[in-house]
Amino acid sequence: MDFQSTALPTELPSRNGADHVAPWDFHYATIPLQGKRLGFRRPNRTITCTLADSLIVGLRFPVTIGHMKKSIFTSEAPAAIGPYSQGMRSGRFLFCSGQIPLDPKTGEIVSGDIATQTRRVMDNIAALLRAESLTFEHIVKTTIFLTSLGDFQVVNEIYGSYFNQDPPARSTVQVSALPKGANIEIEVIAAAAGTDQTAYDTSG
Repeated sequence: MDFQSTALPTELPSRNGADHVAPWDFHYATIPLQGKRLGFRRPNRTITCTLADSLIVGLRFPVTIGHMKKSIFTSEAPAAIGPYSQGMRSGRFLFCSGQIPLDPKTGEIVSGDIATQTRRVMDNIAALLRAESLTFEHIVKTTIFLTSLGDFQVVNEIYGSYFNQDPPARSTVQVSALPKGANIEIEVIAAAAGTDQTAYDTSG
């Protein structure tokens, strides 16, 4: 039997003048009947239709959708120093802005060597994760920016201590400079446990 998909108004008048309100989560298809009388049963009722040309049938098409994005803010991590958010949540994913070794209380770069700066960066990341009830185990990708790859060994050792097992994918690059004279910046992407939601396509 051939189906022709079409978008119809949400209120469909019947032959006897009564209105049948169509659910918003329905698509429609028309089935040629050639003037035949057709009866079909739905929960709690039986519907008998006589249409000269076609029968209108509601069809549902499940599709996967994402959540709207949500800006993240926590006083336990450094406030944004530009036109950006500390992090952005979209569905299961948390995208954290790059963290430099800023003290959340003063907004200034912490004093000390690369080890001290690295720990401050990782603690800032931890604060962003906590804001969404996540941990380092939820991180799936990191990018490390260093002003000197000569610091890599120290950074790598401290960085690795924050992951108990299955460390995330990572990229490490050397850059000429970082904001506020920092020697390190790290950005992360985390994914919460769970499955995608299923909704019904109503685009017509």
